[in-house]
Amino acid sequence: MSDDDTTPEYDPAAVAELASIRQSIDNIDAAVIHMLAERFKYTQRVGYLKAAAGMPAADPGREQIQVARLRSLAAESHLDPAFAEKFLNFIVAEVIHHHEQIAGGDE
Repeated sequence: MSDDDTTPEYDPAAVAELASIRQSIDNIDAAVIHMLAERFKYTQRVGYLKAAAGMPAADPGREQIQVARLRSLAAESHLDPAFAEKFLNFIVAEVIHHHEQIAGGDE
């Protein structure tokens, strides 16, 4: 315990390793955000193309293919495929929302 007997003292090596791991997590989080931003730049281009061509915002066939592909990639990467599918569904819903806004002239 520390001098005030309320805060436990932890192994300095564990504290240092925890800080290092957290820094790695922070770096990955930053990379994920940057990759999502890049992905949304492309999906915005898709939205404008679809709107100009009179195509629907959603493409269920493509979405099914993507779900299967990402579930497989997740399994290969030892990530829960159900989580990967939920994550993709969240992103696709946002993309469709953006495409609908573009088609409606809101963006």
